[in-house]
Amino acid sequence: MRPVSERFLRTVRGSHTMTARARVVVPGQTGTDPTGTVIPILGGDVQLNGRADVRSALQLTTEGSLWPIWASDPLAPYGNEVFVERGVQYGNGVTEWVSLGYHRINTPEQDDAPDGPIIIQAQDRMSGIVDGRLPAPIQFPATMTFGAITAQLVTDIYPSAVIEWDDLAVRDRQVGRATIAEQDRYGYLRDLWDSLGKIAYWDHRGILVIKSPPDASSPVAEISHGQDGVLVFLSRRLTREGVHNAIVATGEGADAASPVRAVAVDSSPNSPTYWHGPFGKAPLFYSSPLITTADQARTAARSMLARELGLPYAVDFGVVPNPALEPDDPVRVRYPGRSEVHVIDRLSVPLTSAGAMTASTREQTTVLIGVV
Repeated sequence: MRPVSERFLRTVRGSHTMTARARVVVPGQTGTDPTGTVIPILGGDVQLNGRADVRSALQLTTEGSLWPIWASDPLAPYGNEVFVERGVQYGNGVTEWVSLGYHRINTPEQDDAPDGPIIIQAQDRMSGIVDGRLPAPIQFPATMTFGAITAQLVTDIYPSAVIEWDDLAVRDRQVGRATIAEQDRYGYLRDLWDSLGKIAYWDHRGILVIKSPPDASSPVAEISHGQDGVLVFLSRRLTREGVHNAIVATGEGADAASPVRAVAVDSSPNSPTYWHGPFGKAPLFYSSPLITTADQARTAARSMLARELGLPYAVDFGVVPNPALEPDDPVRVRYPGRSEVHVIDRLSVPLTSAGAMTASTREQTTVLIGVV
């Protein structure tokens, strides 16, 4: 969850005055108050998906008079970003803002030229890493650290990028095997982060965060019906499609006579996806030359499995918007006869007062992850 005050969390559960703000900013800024040009918001939302390569996507409708004529105009799709916020305006005139992040302008559209509204499509900074394929392979020596490789490949696209690791010992660990990044810059980086059991995304401050998945057992918010409730609608589904209850992580490499390997399984008899239960055995295989030790293989397998579990039972809901929530946040969902802990996979945060914030989740069952 993004940092907000207790007053904010109390206020969004009841009647309140919302506000939103968008600024066009030159690329490279960080923080929650960048310098830029404020543009009107006529409509739009921010779509957040914790399972997508690009975590955050913005669609924003603004005034038609801002149509770009020159490459240097604010809405021209040549590098400028839109920094967008949603907030609560308190009775004393004070506004508490919640940043929804920096989004690189990809496409301005105007269906009714020359005066009709402009629809801006934009994505967070990971889109630049995805687009920035390597013109020539890069070989990294075994003595190079995970942090140094990440910094080299990221700052080649964003020279002023700020990168934040949750574990400096992991950041400063040598990779232990010479590897080559070929054309797919993002694919190599994703493999590097996966091999460490980390997730990586550009956060609300415009910082590349590399960290372990959050603890799913401690809900950060409650979604409920009734008095002081925020639940507008709810639907649910059960599916086994695409569900895995084990991860097999292997370190590949020509220099390894016997590649390291670890298998993480759902080892809780009470879990619906128990490895030895009626659900059956459905492993997912992950192999990387960046896995060089047994401990690393175990960490990668456990981390990847933790993000898989709970998928058979999913809930979609609409709530009174709380822009502090984000993917991977655990929330408690209460509705008549049920109280469940779910992990948010996807969110849609509206930029106007019309409409609910929608989300898709997976139930977080209490499980044990065993490594065999």
